[in-house]
Amino acid sequence: MNKISELIQKIGNGSNPLFTELYGTNPSALQEQANRYLALMKEFEQVYGTDEVELFSSPGRTEIGGNHTDHQYGRVLAGAVNLDNIAVASKNNSNIIRIKSEGYPEFQVDLSDLSIDESQFYTSGSLVKGISARLKEMGYQIGGFDACIEGRVPKGSGLSSSASFEVLIGAIISHLFNDGKLDPVENALVGQWAENNYFGKPCGLMDQTACSVGGFITIDFEDPQKPIVKALDFDFQKTGYALVITDTGGNHADLNDEYASLPTEMKSVAKELGKDVLRQVTLEDVVKGIPGMREKVGDRALLRAFHFQGDNARVVEQVAALERGDFENFLKMVVASGFSSYMYNQNIFPVNNVQEQGISLALALSDMLLKGKGAWRVHGGGFAGTIQAFVPLDLIDTYVATLEHVFGEGKCHKLFIRPKGSIKLEL
Repeated sequence: MNKISELIQKIGNGSNPLFTELYGTNPSALQEQANRYLALMKEFEQVYGTDEVELFSSPGRTEIGGNHTDHQYGRVLAGAVNLDNIAVASKNNSNIIRIKSEGYPEFQVDLSDLSIDESQFYTSGSLVKGISARLKEMGYQIGGFDACIEGRVPKGSGLSSSASFEVLIGAIISHLFNDGKLDPVENALVGQWAENNYFGKPCGLMDQTACSVGGFITIDFEDPQKPIVKALDFDFQKTGYALVITDTGGNHADLNDEYASLPTEMKSVAKELGKDVLRQVTLEDVVKGIPGMREKVGDRALLRAFHFQGDNARVVEQVAALERGDFENFLKMVVASGFSSYMYNQNIFPVNNVQEQGISLALALSDMLLKGKGAWRVHGGGFAGTIQAFVPLDLIDTYVATLEHVFGEGKCHKLFIRPKGSIKLEL
């Protein structure tokens, strides 16, 4: 444990090497982050009355390659971003976890009862309880602690605030009670398990893994019970680009059928070919079977199968490009993925509301501004919400000004891929 006074001295103006890894090199941004940690430590001391603490940070994540490939046992490419959730935490020598998140009342989890409680589904407390239960089941030590959390991963931004929170809790328990022995991929698996079983929401593994591992990662879900996770050694901050996520707004209500149609239609093509998911067939299989499948599954399902096969293969090429330092070719494949999502996967706007096409409009503006100079694509599920763009730093002001002129001030988040996942800060 560290005394708050010592941590304040170590953080200083935020210009230490760890802070630059997490938040970049801009002096004003580093100072702002330093002030953020100092304020949270002061709040912790006021709320919980102790000055011996540890500091934690857990990033949000962005999907970069493989749009709607995971549910077909495909490949994805994702990255941790510099928007994060941070925590000040300390053991409290009890059986109670107490957490105070900024803007919310404190909640508590009693570790003497780790049973699933469906009445608590969709609450932060259920996630903390589920993570604790799973870690105990796996043989890790758990115990009571106090924590103050401040979050900068915006909800509904497609940056996965819930997964970031989950692996933050995993990191806290790992370091406070287990000497940091919890492996990042294990941490991700625990978070996913808690979300599925205690929070009541089925989810894949990409979000938690990207937040937990950090940097660029690729995941192969061919065996969904044992996904293969690989971290890539690539320094994004040296590329001369910013990653911009733009929230185009749009109504997410009544999109359940649209989202459900994607895995359903893809699986219908696989079923006609005698398999469960598209990862188990080839593009040649699909083409050969088209005449006999069109009336049964519909043309859109076939186009979505084309998208899966193309994007799944493209992830391999994107990973290879990053590993050899060929960022220009990587960007071309981001654009190709975006066009495939638009033309084949058709998850850019809902078919029952063609008047509202915020994502289409944002992509058109990005194409106008970045053609031959950057990359742009739909981000995440699609139909409404966010787009992603890799923007040269000399165009960043123009790009943001143009997109925010249309979608509103503060709708563009200028980010970078940070190399660290969910960690305890060693200052």
